[in-house]
Amino acid sequence: MAVTKIFFNARLKVMMALAAAAGVVIALRLVDIQVLRHNAYLQMAERNRTQVLYQTAPRGRVFTADGVAVASNEPAFSLYYLGGNKDPEYLERLAHDFAPRLRLPAPLMLEKLQLGAKSGKATLLAENLSTKSTVALQELQLYYPGIYLIEETKRSYPYGGFASHLLGYLGSMDDRAWRTRDLKLGYRLNSKLGKNGIEKKFEKELKGKDGGVYLEVDYRGRVKSIIEDKKWGAGSDVYLTLNFAVQKAAEEGLKNSKTGRGAAVALDTRTGAVLALASAPAFDPNIFVQYSDEENPNQSKKINEYNLAVQGIYPPASTFKIITAAAALEDGHLDVDHKINCPGHYDSGPRVFKCWGTHGPVDFFNGMSNSCDVYFYAVASQIGAASIERVQRMFMFGRQTGIDLPGEKAGNLYGPTRRARNKTYWFIGDTLNLSIGQGELLVTPLKMAQFGAAVASRGNVYRPYYVDKIVSNQTGKTEQVGKTEILQKADLKPETYDLLFKALKYTVDNGTARRVKIKGLDVYGKTGTAQNPHGPDHGWFMAFAGRPGEEPSIAVAVFVEFGEGGSSAAGPIARSMLEAYFGLGAYAPKPRAAEDYKELLPEEHSHGGV
Repeated sequence: MAVTKIFFNARLKVMMALAAAAGVVIALRLVDIQVLRHNAYLQMAERNRTQVLYQTAPRGRVFTADGVAVASNEPAFSLYYLGGNKDPEYLERLAHDFAPRLRLPAPLMLEKLQLGAKSGKATLLAENLSTKSTVALQELQLYYPGIYLIEETKRSYPYGGFASHLLGYLGSMDDRAWRTRDLKLGYRLNSKLGKNGIEKKFEKELKGKDGGVYLEVDYRGRVKSIIEDKKWGAGSDVYLTLNFAVQKAAEEGLKNSKTGRGAAVALDTRTGAVLALASAPAFDPNIFVQYSDEENPNQSKKINEYNLAVQGIYPPASTFKIITAAAALEDGHLDVDHKINCPGHYDSGPRVFKCWGTHGPVDFFNGMSNSCDVYFYAVASQIGAASIERVQRMFMFGRQTGIDLPGEKAGNLYGPTRRARNKTYWFIGDTLNLSIGQGELLVTPLKMAQFGAAVASRGNVYRPYYVDKIVSNQTGKTEQVGKTEILQKADLKPETYDLLFKALKYTVDNGTARRVKIKGLDVYGKTGTAQNPHGPDHGWFMAFAGRPGEEPSIAVAVFVEFGEGGSSAAGPIARSMLEAYFGLGAYAPKPRAAEDYKELLPEEHSHGGV
């Protein structure tokens, strides 16, 4: 019993000695931490966090064929809270001071700050801030540790609605886009991406490689140093085939037309390249990327995305008389000198068809130049609808042009074949309507431009294309996108094309297309006024032109919805486009003043807030 007691006491003393020794060690450690090495350990505690702020790379720019940037980038700033000071009173003061400058409700601002404080991670408070607002924000940074401004880029369209239906616009990443995103492109929840047009089609090429800043911050969120500044890589530049001056002339002409509604297309007759493609009304894609701290009370994001140039289908009216004439010339049933009397109407037997005027005796050239309906009624009655349909098919009427744009409509081929297939009758009245481009015949403005280019090139039906090349800002490599492609050959006799050229030139020099007679140019054209049972008639103008002694190099088709007359409504627009193309108009781009040009160049990269 005594031995056990002695053994227990010895163990107790050992344990007490060990506890005392441990206490001494802890005490010495506390003295070391809090007294001897207090400053060193405080610095270590303050340098124990890293925050990552991502920087959106500049999107690739979009240029016209003549080098005008129609989609570029401007500096923009994002404001972050680095999740340091969690004091409720501090957060409320911060929200109260910053919210008005960011045009945000103070409660929303406070909620963002509280979430950031709780997570301890960098929290985006506002993005797309203008340069002018950053002066006040940078000043406030001095009084509120944990607030950090970083420079990024914002999409900019310097010429507003220029080619808006081609360029498209940007939008925020939605759930569907997030689920189907390309992981290699590094999208984030607040990323902007193309929603329409070129911005969407070439999203992969236009989107750059985002950069980022890795910050070392203390427990209050104060930036101690920049660990790494990861440079961004700008997206690739897209070069269009558009001619700036021609596109500008088309857009201004449509905007200032009688109704402000319509479409205008210009094609290179030698390649099929799109020189202009305008649809009115247009929209300004800047409304989707405006600075978040600027007021734009009159702008609405409800836009008209309907591209009338490729989606609007209408009867081509008298511009189609070129087809009727070609069919008659091919069949050998047209004596160009033979005159047909126009008393102002044509008696088909079952029905009397009116002409828009009383022209008296007219031959082929006067019939075309005066757009005499009676002349073409008589010609069509002689050759029959099947011949007209055959030439229609040669120029690909009733089929899409093949342009790489979504939603293109094919229009409607009009002729007896489909009626026969459906076992329904074809009447003489159908033939007469077909001969002057009315009835069930439907085309898009782009189709008429393709047709004009085909006639001008003596039969080459080109696939229209609007992108020339893509140039990488990171590697410098060029990818050729556009190419000349003949879809079909309208193989008419050489003498048929000769007579068509002569008649269309005569129409410009002496007939209804006189509005496009331009000194120093050989212009060939045809007007059209399409009947509209729902309101005023529509106006058409189709033309192609070249310098004297040269082959035509541009074809244009202009359509003015409810314009009433092709010559009066669409003619002046076609003239302006031709003048712009040949350098005779006043539509060359005006350079912006240096202080107004804020585009951030691809190699520029900076950040703020330190």
